Amino acid sequence: MPAIRSSADLRNSYNDISTFCHSSDEPVFITKNGKGDLAVMSMELYDKLIGRLELYHLLQEGMEDIEAGRTRPFSDAMREI
Repeated sequence: MPAIRSSADLRNSYNDISTFCHSSDEPVFITKNGKGDLAVMSMELYDKLIGRLELYHLLQEGMEDIEAGRTRPFSDAMREI
């Protein structure tokens, strides 16, 4: 279940929210006037998410290369390495 806190909580209980983000490795959703406004997360979690997105992008490029026939035998690639 996602952690949801108000913008007043962010202002008044920053240390508690920061500790939660670092210990649970998940974002906290901040509401403003009862509606979703922000997602707050630790820098470590942010770095993990960005790393995953970069990996997914590279995998997608590889899949597109395969579909377009831009491939070569594994043995040829290994010889170049």
